[in-house]
Amino acid sequence: MADKRDYYEVLGLQKGASDDDIKKAFRKLARKYHPDVNKEPGAEEQFKEINEAYSILSDPEKKSRYDSYGHAGVDPNFGAGAGGGFGGFGFGGGDGFDVSDIFSSFFGGGGASRRNAPMQGSDREVRITLTFEEAAFGCKKEVSYTRIEKCDKCSGTGSAGGNPETCSACHGTGQVKVSQRTPFGIMQTSRTCDACKGKGKIIKNPCTSCSGTGFVRKAKKLDVNIPAGIDNGQNIALRSQGDAGKNGGPNGDLFINVSIKKHPVFERDGTTIYCDVPVTFAEATLGAEIDVPTLEGDYMYTIPEGTQTGTVFTLKNKGIKELNSDRRGNLTFRVTVEVPKNLNQKQKELLRAFADSCGDKNHSQRASFFDKLKQMFNK
Repeated sequence: MADKRDYYEVLGLQKGASDDDIKKAFRKLARKYHPDVNKEPGAEEQFKEINEAYSILSDPEKKSRYDSYGHAGVDPNFGAGAGGGFGGFGFGGGDGFDVSDIFSSFFGGGGASRRNAPMQGSDREVRITLTFEEAAFGCKKEVSYTRIEKCDKCSGTGSAGGNPETCSACHGTGQVKVSQRTPFGIMQTSRTCDACKGKGKIIKNPCTSCSGTGFVRKAKKLDVNIPAGIDNGQNIALRSQGDAGKNGGPNGDLFINVSIKKHPVFERDGTTIYCDVPVTFAEATLGAEIDVPTLEGDYMYTIPEGTQTGTVFTLKNKGIKELNSDRRGNLTFRVTVEVPKNLNQKQKELLRAFADSCGDKNHSQRASFFDKLKQMFNK
């Protein structure tokens, strides 16, 4: 008993954890270390330890005793009690006492019930890459992956030519009882049946297709409808398209993880798309109708005269459609004024004449800037 770990430590919790935290921690660890899932050495022992900790901490009365007295408060072997002897569990009688009842409460019903209970199959994950437009408007994609399915040849039984036989050693329970004489009388314990490895059935003639497992790995293709508006990093869940379940359990799910290629013109933030639109010096100065790119093609938009570089305009309902909705975001574009280069001599002279004719009244920002400088230096 001195080597037994603290139950809170086993579940990765602090003392005083809530019932909800205890339940969440147990489910997470039980799934990770279940013997039918985790084949690493020591996984089954960790699974038993996790179940034992949960069986105590999930019971309000046992949890209270454990919080007060530690393992001594909940373990019948940890010191004698009044009346029934050893904590009231009645070890003193001459009749055989089956401690597997206690183990069953610790380990969730015993090894056989765990192995033979229905279990959901594992989930599968596939990654697909979409173009910007495919994500915006939706599309249909074929995905390929592999999953575990029941063997067609043996119908998932693992046995060639008929169903497996019931184990004669344990009579299908997956466990055998062992009697042992102790100072407290004859005690019976249960252990996994060696003949059937706890499965309760014997396969004398294994199926050649699945080597007696009842399951095979198969390639699978599916046509998947990608909804309009899906974003980078989001998942599409296809229920029951994962691995086959065991003992009549349901299939796992297939999760499709979406990544989206960068667009040469647009950037996206949720349902809003952004782009820069270059305009000429004359267009910005005089105002003009310009072509603005959208997902449906160019859109004619009139910018006012005197438009400055960096000015932002918005086109309503020209963005991305909201996922599972008819609403659409906006398209926001920013004007960048392109200053002409490589002017010839005549163009330069005309431009200088134009600048001289404008004066400060046509460059209010520049005039204001220099006024502020004069005030600063005069101070």
